[in-house]
Amino acid sequence: MRILGIDPGLQTTGFGVIDCHGAQLQYVASGTIRTTRTPGVALGDLPQRLKIIFQSLGEVVQRYQPSTAVVEIVFVNVNPQSTLLLGQARGAALTALVAHDLTVAEYTALQMKKAITGNGRAAKGQIQAMVQHMLRLPGLPGPDAADALGLAITHAHAAPMLDKLADQTSLQRRQHAMLKAGRVY
Repeated sequence: MRILGIDPGLQTTGFGVIDCHGAQLQYVASGTIRTTRTPGVALGDLPQRLKIIFQSLGEVVQRYQPSTAVVEIVFVNVNPQSTLLLGQARGAALTALVAHDLTVAEYTALQMKKAITGNGRAAKGQIQAMVQHMLRLPGLPGPDAADALGLAITHAHAAPMLDKLADQTSLQRRQHAMLKAGRVY
């Protein structure tokens, strides 16, 4: 199974690709997509920056041919405006993935940090070091790429159990809250 991890961000979106053969994980690629300092795109030009994320992730999918993808779930930050902008970047990333017919799993940063380091409050440097160790990389990946690789590793470990649970129960895993007659359930 080839897994594409995405750490969405409006300025920098990290991506990481790993191959998973049972318990064996193998690094394939990682990097970042930057929407700042792009020729012809102003810093305040949100639609063009979202287009860069969408198109660049489409290129990553075409180049590495993942079988599934995983994206970080974004929670509300201190600044509501930043949260809204980040949500739009995440939406562009999700749209790029489903436009290429990929199934998308979602994990929070806390879940990823707990799975990678054993500590849900781990610092960026700890995630980078553990990802380097787990994938036997010669150097530290960048912070955004390390988060994306961490998401892919988390899914590689969690997916088999989630699949077994899905086979054993008729309950469906809920991705988001759904509205019914004005109520959230």
